[in-house]
Amino acid sequence: MAHGMRTDRHTGHTGRDDWREPTTRYALLPLRIFLGITFLYAGLDKLTDSSFIRADGVGSIGAMMRDIRDISAIPALVDLSLKSPVGFGYALALGELAVGIGTLAGLFTRVAALGGALISLSLWLTVSWSTEPYYYGNDLAYLMAWLPLVLAGAPVFSLDAMRTARRRDSRDAP
Repeated sequence: MAHGMRTDRHTGHTGRDDWREPTTRYALLPLRIFLGITFLYAGLDKLTDSSFIRADGVGSIGAMMRDIRDISAIPALVDLSLKSPVGFGYALALGELAVGIGTLAGLFTRVAALGGALISLSLWLTVSWSTEPYYYGNDLAYLMAWLPLVLAGAPVFSLDAMRTARRRDSRDAP
C-alpha cells in the first residue's frame, strides 16, 4: 500500500456515517407513535360518543353504513356490518383500541399493525371509497402507513424488543 493512501473512502465506514445506523433504527418510531395514538383515540372516541354505537339516529354507525352502502367498493361488506350495527360499532372501536395499545406498547407490533392495516383497508373500501380525488380520503394513506410496521415491527422502545433481548440473553447464558 502506498504511503498516505486512504482506504476508508472505499469501505463507506467513515466517522461521518456513524449517524446512519441509529437513525435507521429509530426511523419508524414517530410513525408508530402517531398511528398508535391515533387509533387509540379513534377507539376511545367511538366508545364515548353517545350517538355513535347505535343502530339508528344522527351520527350512528348504522346510519353511516346505510348512507355509504351504495357508493362503497364492496356493498356486501357494508351489508355484513348492517346485520348488527351496534356489534360492528363495538368491534371497530375495540379493534382500534387494541391496535393502538399494541402499537404504542410495541407488543405483537406486526400483528397490531396488520390489524390497523385491515381496519384501514375495510374503511377505505367502504366509507372513503367514493372520495374524489382519492387522496382526500385518509383511509388509503393510513393503510400505506401501517405497511412499514407490518414489515419491520418495533425494534426499539417496545415490549417486543424486550422479549427478543430476553430470549437472546437466555439462549446466550452459560
